[in-house]
Order: sequence, then structure tokens, then C-alpha cells
Amino acid sequence: MPISAPRSSVKDGPLLQVTGLTAGYGKIVVLRDIALTIAAGEAVALLGPNGAGKTTLLRAMSGLLPCTGRVLFAGKDISGASPRETVNAGLVHVVEGHRVFTQLSVFDNLLLAGYGLARDVRATQVEEALAFFPEIAAKRNDRAVTLSGGQQQMLAVAQGLVARPRLLMLDEPSAGLSPVLVDRVLAAVSRLREAGTAVLLVEQLIEKALGVADRVYALARGSIVLEAGTGEADLPNRLEHAYFGADASAPLAAH
Repeated sequence: MPISAPRSSVKDGPLLQVTGLTAGYGKIVVLRDIALTIAAGEAVALLGPNGAGKTTLLRAMSGLLPCTGRVLFAGKDISGASPRETVNAGLVHVVEGHRVFTQLSVFDNLLLAGYGLARDVRATQVEEALAFFPEIAAKRNDRAVTLSGGQQQMLAVAQGLVARPRLLMLDEPSAGLSPVLVDRVLAAVSRLREAGTAVLLVEQLIEKALGVADRVYALARGSIVLEAGTGEADLPNRLEHAYFGADASAPLAAH
């Protein structure tokens, strides 16, 4: 599949390497000294309670929010890069919510996502993105307002794919969706991973996220408090402890 990218070996180093990242809003510091890595073709879940700083971290890495620290992507320092520069480097951020142009057709939404590409290249990459989502490909000429919530979320993800990202960052793609639609959207994450695209998934549905990811980071109180492989033993309990500390009394929601 043309969107695919080769998986890196250990000697190649990580695709994304973040060290010492600190960010916030004005005088309010939200994230402190964040460090994480993602390999090419790897799916990583970023979990944490509301207010932990997950969205802030994605915004900082994609250039939507100023930060200090270092962000290396494919060996290049993109610290302080603009959103357009991060996209051009191959790092694409699909923000939370169905950010589509509802009065435009599905196809035109995707053409806009490829703004700046040569016409023939854009047409090819739009078709590649649609191939991941047959359900919306069948509605290519329909206005986005006619799509269901899940279909609009698929369109938002497809918009991100038009740029052929090496790393796609998804901020709560299941938000507001029924369980059936959640499964359809997250199935796309598995297909992307199989095709060699790395994914960083922010998600509140713990079990769903762990089911499609290779590794997980837990973020709480503005810091990374756990990193683990998703196949490691007793992971739900370890996540609960990481979220809430030793005195946790409320269990994590498992959906």
C-alpha cells in the first residue's frame, strides 16, 4: 500500500524522540520534562485522566503550542517548528472533534487537506486515503454534513492521511461515538499500523486503546508516570496505580 513506510530497526533509532519537553498556557505549566519515543510503524497509546495534559502534549509536538525541550523526528530537530513544517516533515496531528467542512463534499474535504501538493500527486493521495475507509469512499460526492458522527471521524482521519504521514497523532478519535462506530474507527488504526504508518493514539477507552497499540505511556499530573508494552502482565492495575497513586480508590473505566 503506497501509504506504508518501512519499519525502523533498532540501529535506525526511533522515528520520534521527545526529551525534556515542558509546555503550558501562559504562566500555567501543564507538562514537565516529558520524554517519549515512537518507532517507525509502531502504534503507541497515550492514556491518562482528564486534565493530565494529553492534548497539550500533542499540540506541543505538532507545533500548535510553544514548548521547551527537544523534539526529534526522523533524525531532524523540529523543536519550535510550525504546524505546516511538522506536516511537511511527516508528522500529522488529527485534533479532537470532527473538524471537517460540513458543507463541502467528502472528496473536496480531502482535496483541501492536500492543499499545496501538485494536482496529480494530490489526486493520487486522496484516493489512497479513501482506500482506508470504503464506507466514506462510497459517499465521496456527498456533503460531509450528511455523514454520521463516526463517518465524520473517519473523514477527519482520512484528511490526515492525505499528507502520507510517517506518524499520525490521533486525539480521542472515539469521542462521542457509539461502540460500533468506535470499533470501525479504531480498526483503521490497526490497518495503518499494518501498512507501516506509526500512530500515537490518545484515547479514554482503555481496553480499546490497548487492543490496537504496541506500547502505552500513561500521563498524569503533567508527567509520564508509566511506560509499558501492552502485553505486559497486570497492566490495567499498573495503569490505575500510575493514574491515581497507591491510595487510588476509583477503578479505571474499562469499555
